[in-house]
Amino acid sequence: MIRFVRGDLAATDADGVVVAMGGMGIAVRVSDTTRAALPPAGSEVTLRTHLVVREDALDLYGFADDAERALFEALIGVNGVGPRMALAICGLGTPPALAAAIGGGDTGYLSKAAGVGRKTADRVVLELRDSMGAMGAVGAGPHVAGGTRGGAREGLVALGFAPDDVDAALATAAADMDEEALIRHGLAALAR
Repeated sequence: MIRFVRGDLAATDADGVVVAMGGMGIAVRVSDTTRAALPPAGSEVTLRTHLVVREDALDLYGFADDAERALFEALIGVNGVGPRMALAICGLGTPPALAAAIGGGDTGYLSKAAGVGRKTADRVVLELRDSMGAMGAVGAGPHVAGGTRGGAREGLVALGFAPDDVDAALATAAADMDEEALIRHGLAALAR
């Protein structure tokens, strides 16, 4: 599986971006959230990716960070949500904001994504509410239950990582890191 691509941002279009690397242009579909975070054309870019293999195509989906990729992967696990719909949902906002919306049952917010109707939004909430509720608390700041480290731990566990692995990853973090930095540190350590 292709987990990331790094190269020069050659072009952007309605479907995504083209990353120039090794003499090739790799087409990567991106969400509106990731597109907004991209540097100008010609700059180096690194995208975390998820490869979708279909009978007639290989589609590479790219994300600004591991949290958005994890959210995308959780969304495509929902019955009736394909990669393009999951990408549209990811484009609504940051992963903590989306996790909070899913955890809080905000189907109206999810329905704003292209192709997502009320029934699909209800299904997303039903199937992901428990796992996303803890991640949504991560965006609430340092006063969530369990403190900064507790919030980061809950968020990483909500993304599907084993609690023991999360504890080991966070044990190597600096004591003065805020919750967002702890999550980034934890994701980097867990990706090794």
